[in-house]
Amino acid sequence: MIEFFSDSGTMAMGLVFAVIVLTMMFYAMEWAPIELVSLGAIVALMLIGASMPASGMEPAQLLQGFSNPALITILALLVIGQGLIQTEALSSLAEYLGRLWPRYPVLVVILLLIIAGVASSVVNNTPVVVVFIPVLASVLKNRKIPSARYMMPLSHITILGGMMTLLGSSTNLLAAGAAQEAGVKIEFFSFAIPGLAMALAGGVYVLFVAPLFTPDNQKGQPFKKPVRSTQFLTEIRLTPGHPLIGDKTVAGMFPNLTSFTVRSVRRGNEDFLPPFEDIVLQEGDTLIIAATRNALTDALKSWKTFERKGENGQVMADGDEPILLYEALVPPGSRLVNNVIDQSGFAALNDCTILGIERRSRMPRQPLSQIRLEAGDVLLIYGNRNAIARLRGLRDLLVMEWSGREVQPHGRALRAQLIFAATIAVIISGMVPMMVAAVTGAFLMIGGGCLNVRQAARAIDRKIVMLVASSIAMAFSMSVTGGDDYLAQAAIESLGEVSPGILMSGMFLLVAVLTNFMSNNATAILFTPIAIATAAKIGMDPMPLVISVILGANASFATPIGYQTNLLVMGAGHYRFRDFILVGSPLVIIVWVVFSIVAPWYYGVPF
Repeated sequence: MIEFFSDSGTMAMGLVFAVIVLTMMFYAMEWAPIELVSLGAIVALMLIGASMPASGMEPAQLLQGFSNPALITILALLVIGQGLIQTEALSSLAEYLGRLWPRYPVLVVILLLIIAGVASSVVNNTPVVVVFIPVLASVLKNRKIPSARYMMPLSHITILGGMMTLLGSSTNLLAAGAAQEAGVKIEFFSFAIPGLAMALAGGVYVLFVAPLFTPDNQKGQPFKKPVRSTQFLTEIRLTPGHPLIGDKTVAGMFPNLTSFTVRSVRRGNEDFLPPFEDIVLQEGDTLIIAATRNALTDALKSWKTFERKGENGQVMADGDEPILLYEALVPPGSRLVNNVIDQSGFAALNDCTILGIERRSRMPRQPLSQIRLEAGDVLLIYGNRNAIARLRGLRDLLVMEWSGREVQPHGRALRAQLIFAATIAVIISGMVPMMVAAVTGAFLMIGGGCLNVRQAARAIDRKIVMLVASSIAMAFSMSVTGGDDYLAQAAIESLGEVSPGILMSGMFLLVAVLTNFMSNNATAILFTPIAIATAAKIGMDPMPLVISVILGANASFATPIGYQTNLLVMGAGHYRFRDFILVGSPLVIIVWVVFSIVAPWYYGVPF
């Protein structure tokens, strides 16, 4: 093999530094897609390793990031989160929060973030973020708040919460383990006071300042399915146990039907028309309503009101098979024209149910069974995949392909909740490594039918894959070429003559900067023995410097590769690399200033 460089040590380290600097510059300036930049960095490091074998940069080891346990864990957790979203397993919590303080929509979001921050102080912050991403997304959607405004604050506030106790993050545990091997014992609340101070100060910024200038990149998303705001006419029959039974009108409206327009209430042979006065809904009533497709879909999933019925009127179970919702046009010349909507006959012939009808000319007040179809009517139909496929072959209906949407059966929510709860419990207990628990949970989500392979694949963000793989390759290159030791020793030597308090502040800042460009776990493990050795050299208690390393390694707010929770929210918030720099850099400065004031005072270290 031809060697292009004669010096294998310093030259290789310099080239690695150059690749890292250029990569970060391309990330920040977005001169090329983030996936291409990441792949380019890996290729550059592989070429350096191939041309300088003595550097120890084996090409195979540079590619190990693609099979890194942290990456596999993140992807598995994303799949688990997608299962919760797909089955709407957390919809009850989201609906409860959505009903709180309707006049103050942001207060609910702030409450949700505070709960997430407190929870992350006693539970590893990664599963906390997985839990709260779908809940927060639902609340933001219902309140028409851009997801980008609060997804990054969700990650940041859980990182802040993780600074308060030993269990807050895996970084804390790894650094404490390395310190204990050197004879320094870190207790559960050893850094609770400085961690709490940083969490409070940083929380004010995260909750009230960061959302003001968080970029909303979702506006630039290329294509979205067309959304129809037209209303469909349908009916709701109040069968025994229906949640609407007992609902009483207030100011002429039904409180639980605010998303619907109630056209009439049929009770026996009597019809009640709006405005409704002092009407209490009873079992056996039939409501004739008009509503948008989204509102009808929500009713389909939550109330179980619209059931598929067979030829003899019996309810046909959907089982675990996903329901497809489509719109179909009644064309001129169709045999359905001038015929009434026969639910049982249509279901028996086509294994599908007509959920509603859209008629542009007028909105009748009759039940569906009394409406005669006209050319141009649009039917909202749902059924399984095979039934919809057969429906496409009918000349009497034109299925609008763009209108297709999959609706998960309601019963899968409990299954997803149980799988998720078991996964989190195993992770917290430490019975098996986090990666094993996460991958097992992802397998159960797919194997249990909570989502299919195609839906699981959509949860895997290629940006996350390439970012993690390239960052691990860069961290490995720095390690084998001695670049990390060079930076650490240079920084320590420059801080060696200052007071212990300034040394703590400088150690925190150094680790905080490096943790945003390296693995935070690797940064904590690397600097913990250096902190202990430095403390021994100047004759001070090593624990304050170890705490500086632990908390500094947690200050991973400024880049998506700084910590895995940042990667988890990157796709959900449609963020770019530089968005984290813009929003996270001030937070790093805030926690550094607070640490520099509180930590030396708390540990009795003189400035």
